[in-house]
Amino acid sequence: MNETGTTAQRRRPRNRKAQILVAAAEAFSERGYHPVGIEDIAATVGISGPALYRHFPTKYSLFVHTVMRMTDSLTAATDPAVIDVEDPQARIDAVIGAIIATTLDNRRTGGLYRWEGRYLVGSDREYLRRALRTVHERMTVPLRQLRPDLSESDAALLATAAISVVASITAHRSALSAKQIEESMLAAARSVLWTELPQQGSASPHRESVLEHASKHEELLHHSIRLFYLHGYHEVGLDDIGAAASITASSVYRYFPSKAELLEAALHRANDQLTDTLAGALEHSSSPVDAVRTFARLYTELTFRQGELVAVYFAEIGNLPADRRTTLRRIQRHNIDGWAQLLREARPNTSVVVSKFLIHAALGLVFDVGRTVRFERSDRTMARVQQTMTAVLLG
Repeated sequence: MNETGTTAQRRRPRNRKAQILVAAAEAFSERGYHPVGIEDIAATVGISGPALYRHFPTKYSLFVHTVMRMTDSLTAATDPAVIDVEDPQARIDAVIGAIIATTLDNRRTGGLYRWEGRYLVGSDREYLRRALRTVHERMTVPLRQLRPDLSESDAALLATAAISVVASITAHRSALSAKQIEESMLAAARSVLWTELPQQGSASPHRESVLEHASKHEELLHHSIRLFYLHGYHEVGLDDIGAAASITASSVYRYFPSKAELLEAALHRANDQLTDTLAGALEHSSSPVDAVRTFARLYTELTFRQGELVAVYFAEIGNLPADRRTTLRRIQRHNIDGWAQLLREARPNTSVVVSKFLIHAALGLVFDVGRTVRFERSDRTMARVQQTMTAVLLG
């Protein structure tokens, strides 16, 4: 009741739809598309599920809007009408700067298209691909003007790597001022774009690992990783994993109590291998700079050898129960701290936090570029990716 004794009408906020989009983007970014329900998003905004459906008829339609919101922002920020610069170097810097600014504005949600875009279907998926191609072209065109020696595929690889460097800031919460982030990411992206790519190396075909004499435990783990990679965790059932290993779904329980246990085992396997890269880099190097180069080689080889496992590691951790997710992320932070310390020994004037930013950028670069070349394990391809990773780390 108001002062006149009449019932006050509750008005719907004009920005309700924007509030829903922000809440949904943050939830999808933190936990992934499938684990998040409409009621979760509605509760965050302070409305009911039916009230949310008045704005978005399905969870998928809401998801599409959250993904496209970021890609539309990127294409708008890098539009030639906005970046009206003739000089190729100035244009590249302006494009990178626009991507950095847009990503910073959407830091908590800007990585959504990288990890959850696989759940888009049909024309929505094609729209996302076109938008990303447009952003890439706005970098490759001036890059090839500056570096006419580059082939179209080489320019595309470097552009993918440079954009990945910037996108990496959405993958962690390390604190740094916006100005410092902009400076460090711009410098790292420039180093990538001017990397001299090795031209030599064999072009051996990508070969799947063969499960010879593997235990049933290992076989199930292998097949679950592959199926999670191909279809996503929530689209795979224990019957699918059992069938791949030629056993029944009920027999899977003899080795793993649940599908979540399989995922957790896979993520711990990835963490163990990532931890080993630091030990290997230190063991086989004579100086900090040499150790960073060795780390880049070992990490690239690991990612290309175990591309499916690394993809699952990055994309599916949100599907674990909260307590197990916390444990794994604690191990992740420990690895990042160790690698950042190694980098600081090689670059003493680099701060702890900037070192962490560069480590995240380098790791994401290897995965993003690897994904575009389908983790082709040729000496030439891996040498090129290793070179771009080293450029990020050592400048």
